[in-house]
Amino acid sequence: MRVGAARAVAVDWVRERMRSDPSVQGALFSGSTVGLPDDAVLPAWSDVDVLLVRGSPGAKVGKFVHRGVLLEVSTVTWAEVGDPQDVLGSWVFAPMFRTDGMIADPSGRLAAVRRRVAAGFADPEWVRRRCAGVRRRVEDGLRALDARAPMAEQVLAWAFPTSLLAVWPAVAGLADPTVRRRYVRASEVLTGHGFGERYPELLATLDGGGVDAGRVREHLTGLAVVFEEVARLPRDGFAFGADLGAAGRPVVFEGGAELVAAGRHREAMFWVLVTYARCLAVLAAVAPRRERVLRPGFEAVLADLQVASAADRRRRADAVLASLPAWQAVVDAVSRRVVAG
Repeated sequence: MRVGAARAVAVDWVRERMRSDPSVQGALFSGSTVGLPDDAVLPAWSDVDVLLVRGSPGAKVGKFVHRGVLLEVSTVTWAEVGDPQDVLGSWVFAPMFRTDGMIADPSGRLAAVRRRVAAGFADPEWVRRRCAGVRRRVEDGLRALDARAPMAEQVLAWAFPTSLLAVWPAVAGLADPTVRRRYVRASEVLTGHGFGERYPELLATLDGGGVDAGRVREHLTGLAVVFEEVARLPRDGFAFGADLGAAGRPVVFEGGAELVAAGRHREAMFWVLVTYARCLAVLAAVAPRRERVLRPGFEAVLADLQVASAADRRRRADAVLASLPAWQAVVDAVSRRVVAG
């Protein structure tokens, strides 16, 4: 399917939703399709991200298939969006507003934010603020690791702040920091700005040096068994629950296989790790006996990434924290090169 056709399906869904739910006061595209031309091909494992803006908090709608298109719908309040300056300083929101991704904007408030963000997105001061926000998230997350938390929660608390090290240069390079493919995006940005030799070091902060493609395929196979079991369990209480159902399966497995086939097997391990940890978190809460039975596959992933214990994860976190000044120099250089054109 082409991106334009997929977007049209998303627009139809939003219009239907707004007719039935007047608390939704606006909507825009977000994620990896932002900025893509209408005639670009949308892979079967890619979703179309939509952000609904509400006057009051609302639950994340999640991932689902609508008229043959995989949609990922999240919600945010006007207070969370903030004013144009807030958006310009946010590495999360700013990329959504830099292009005309508006779906519905009855009040015109989103368009006003969009005009200001589009005009100031590449301003060096706002780039620095967004980069500083990423660094704070890395520091805060890695310093707060709790060795007393359940294992799956510990791993998620380590993996996501660690992966933000890949988001940092992408933000400096004015690239949209996608979630699942963030390491690929970091590689592209670093290479494009003359720092490609630093990428293996960045990737090793996640995988400790990496495992071969065959081993990654083995982990995908093991994960598939766990995923299918979790997909049949109640997951409503989990923020990521919709990602572990039938709609989310192509993203994990077809998307993972695509990365492996492209020689990006090490990058594929990020989403394998995250999805495995999320599955184990559900099992621990809903089916603890099955969690104990299925845990060895997850433990094998951790062993291959050299983060099998809380002490291992603490050491790796500390190493990332110690490396931040050197990465700050790289990020600053990327930012300067972008500004210089």
